[in-house]
Amino acid sequence: MALSKVDLANQVENQLPQGLVANNLPYRNIIINGDMSIAQRGTSASGKSTGGFFTCDRWNFSLSSLGTWTLSQDTDVPTGQGFATSFKLDCTTADASPSSTDRLQLIQGIEGQNLQYLKYGSSNAETLTASFWVKSNKTGTYTVEIRDLDNLKDVSQTYTIDTANTWEKKTVSFPANTSDTLDNDNNASFSFEFWLGAGSSYTSGTLNTTWSSRNNANRVSSSQVNLADSTSNYIYITGVQLEAGTTASDFEFLPVDVNLQRCYRYFVKYGNTGTTSAITTFGSAPNSTEVDAVIPFSVEMRATPTLSSTSIRASDAGGGNLTMSSTAIAGSSTPKLAFIFGTVSGATAYRPYIVQSLSTGYIDLSAEL
Repeated sequence: MALSKVDLANQVENQLPQGLVANNLPYRNIIINGDMSIAQRGTSASGKSTGGFFTCDRWNFSLSSLGTWTLSQDTDVPTGQGFATSFKLDCTTADASPSSTDRLQLIQGIEGQNLQYLKYGSSNAETLTASFWVKSNKTGTYTVEIRDLDNLKDVSQTYTIDTANTWEKKTVSFPANTSDTLDNDNNASFSFEFWLGAGSSYTSGTLNTTWSSRNNANRVSSSQVNLADSTSNYIYITGVQLEAGTTASDFEFLPVDVNLQRCYRYFVKYGNTGTTSAITTFGSAPNSTEVDAVIPFSVEMRATPTLSSTSIRASDAGGGNLTMSSTAIAGSSTPKLAFIFGTVSGATAYRPYIVQSLSTGYIDLSAEL
């Protein structure tokens, strides 16, 4: 019988000399890009008053009417811990009086098939421990939450930033869920959420510190800091790790190529402004107004992606360049490759074309949770 990650860890640890800890087993961190080292979309995004994916891969900036923000991949990191980058959120327009449904979060969704070894819904379910580094000018109480999206349950814990403008490591544990199983698929079963501000709709109840049926009022501590209450406020986060067990192990540093490949499952930017090189692929024109191309993926994406693009052209062997006024992804695309349809003017039917990005052009393919 195959051993789970946790069973393997226990078996290895039992064979180690007393005093040693088996904290270097691979892929124990459920979080992807916890060291904020991959930022395909860019290293900075300013003026953000609505949510979305903007800088560090896999991290969703979730915002509802709670200030305006500059987000960046930053080089301010805890000294001597091995980190090179962090995620910075910097308030540029304040909101000191949140409305009841206002919220400010940093979130990562997690596929159910990556969580099966936690054995949820059984008496052997695993406790989870989260550890991370934070630095902020705003001291006080913050909330971190895990949401079970399959069973509509939540659990939250709090941590305190004790000293302003100082890197601090925080550790919180979440109890095992012995009652509810998680779907074994490629959809989001967990949502791991840093709360940085919340209105009364989320803070007016009693904090869920055990798995409980969803009630927004119980998701966030009544003492939660409002990071949006001043344009002087900021927070840095790095070294985010979520793992099975009751104690935190050292952060799991992955080689950059491995980390990047894991991020490609959810988002790929092809173009001169992205992590990958400029896109150059072959296509053909079925008629005078369309050029079609295929983009194979180096990593199978989580699901059939959605597409956005700009400044893409098709070039023929005779040196003719046709700018694509729009692009779309075909319904027959798969997680392994994308069929791209580009609208052009003046193509020669049945002629082959090279499809490539211009100096600032890109094609984004997203299968984010």
